[in-house]
Amino acid sequence: MTELTFSLATARALHLAAQGLLQPRRRKAQKADVLDAIRCMGVLQIDTIHVVARSPYLVLWSRLGDYPQPWLEEHLAEGALFEYWAHEACFVPVEDYRLLRHRMVDPGAMGWKYSEKWMRERRADVERVLQHIRSNGPVRSADFERTDGKGGGWWEWKPEKRSLEVLFTAGELMIARRQNFQRVYDLAERVLPGWHDSQMPAMEQTRRELALKTVRALGLARSAWVADYYRTRPPRADLAALADEGQLLRARVQGWKDPVYIHPDLAQVAQAAADGALAPTMTTILSPFDPVVWDRRRAQELFGFDYRLECYTPAAKRRYGYFTLPILRRGALVGRIDAKAHRRGGIFELKNVALEPGVRVTGRFVRDVAGAIGRLAGWHGCPQVQVAASEPPGFAATLQAGLDRAGAEQ
Repeated sequence: MTELTFSLATARALHLAAQGLLQPRRRKAQKADVLDAIRCMGVLQIDTIHVVARSPYLVLWSRLGDYPQPWLEEHLAEGALFEYWAHEACFVPVEDYRLLRHRMVDPGAMGWKYSEKWMRERRADVERVLQHIRSNGPVRSADFERTDGKGGGWWEWKPEKRSLEVLFTAGELMIARRQNFQRVYDLAERVLPGWHDSQMPAMEQTRRELALKTVRALGLARSAWVADYYRTRPPRADLAALADEGQLLRARVQGWKDPVYIHPDLAQVAQAAADGALAPTMTTILSPFDPVVWDRRRAQELFGFDYRLECYTPAAKRRYGYFTLPILRRGALVGRIDAKAHRRGGIFELKNVALEPGVRVTGRFVRDVAGAIGRLAGWHGCPQVQVAASEPPGFAATLQAGLDRAGAEQ
């Protein structure tokens, strides 16, 4: 295959095609589509903030449109998915358990996710938790009463919760299912009874496979992008060496000095993208934890979009809002919304809508963005959308009018 050259726009089209975000779906989502979407991404990051739908549900909605949220937990309970530290805490296809098992075998290398001190100093308490599960079956953290007199702040976990988490990171426990989104922990041998560590590939093979999966998920990748996807530690797989072996294809993006790499599975799609035959037509709203934007540097280099999640930033220092959702429109990231779903009142509040500099507001643009926001609000059970503010200021009234028109036409 001749080395392909992409413009920035066609590179974005290939990336979005690999991520399932190029064009709207033509059919209603089925349960199997949830698993297929996660396999395309490789991982589905978990986060519990729910001013709008929790992130994993929203990432899937961006790709699938309306679908029943319980399908995700059903795949977990049925064993098609497992949970572990991949990019961060993620749902991962169960066939990739073997690629993350090395992390469980060496949990001390997982940093803050594992406490050797806790395991050393509280070993008897940890063993009691483990024995309780062995004798009584799966548990939630909520099944243990708090006895240390402390509150329930973010990092004030009760001792049993800390023990559950270190056992989870060490691979002794797995998440059997979720109950009201709470983790239900069980012994790993009961959740994954067929596993034996003899099935674990050598570390070098694991590095290679994770790198290949990353390039496949991204559509095309610079070498510097790859480590972030699965948070791989040095030494890392050499993409140039993989290309020399024929495991990856080399390509170029105009204006970039370094090569990009493409998985051979996407050779035909890449050719279509380079030829300008992939037309991004989807307009949707993304989660802050969507793979398209979770790497700030990649989002900047590929989309010219400087994105930072500000929920952990003091309110006075926030630029755009607490939990801003990027707007993807026809192959470009054109803005972000600071939204809150008031489910009881049926109102989807847009506290702020900030467009990127230079975005041209046309009638088609307004219809596209209003349509995506309206669909998202409807999925939340919030038929009424209220726009409070915008950047530029005049866009709020324009968007509100577009939303009202779209609502009246339904």
